[in-house]
Amino acid sequence: MSFEYEGTVTTSASPKDVWHLWSDVGSWHCWDPSVQQVCMEGHFAEGAAGTMTLTGGVEAPFVLEIVEPCSRFLDRVTMGDLVFHIDHEVKATDSGSEVTVRTHISGPGAVDMGPMVAGDTPQALEALVRMAEQNS
Repeated sequence: MSFEYEGTVTTSASPKDVWHLWSDVGSWHCWDPSVQQVCMEGHFAEGAAGTMTLTGGVEAPFVLEIVEPCSRFLDRVTMGDLVFHIDHEVKATDSGSEVTVRTHISGPGAVDMGPMVAGDTPQALEALVRMAEQNS
């Protein structure tokens, strides 16, 4: 069983401004309503691991599988038998950037869990680009 979701927004902020927020895991709770806190060991680079505390106090370990500075990162979150791959991509446009988040969930119950997990993505994207625009 699997679930997939994709959301895209445009912004006047540059890819660098968006990347600054993405690579600062301590700020994730400021723009993502599903995140309370993120702790990561080491730098924001491939292989770095940490723990996300989600709204409601659920802790979920994650690993950065792909990190392409100012362009893309893919994190893998594991919760029991469920595996979440969340792919974040920012591309330059003539007027700023296009920001896309793709969520893929696999494992038993993925179809049921998916809408709950991805439900906050539009809010998170809008808050992210607002913060990036304020910081640009």
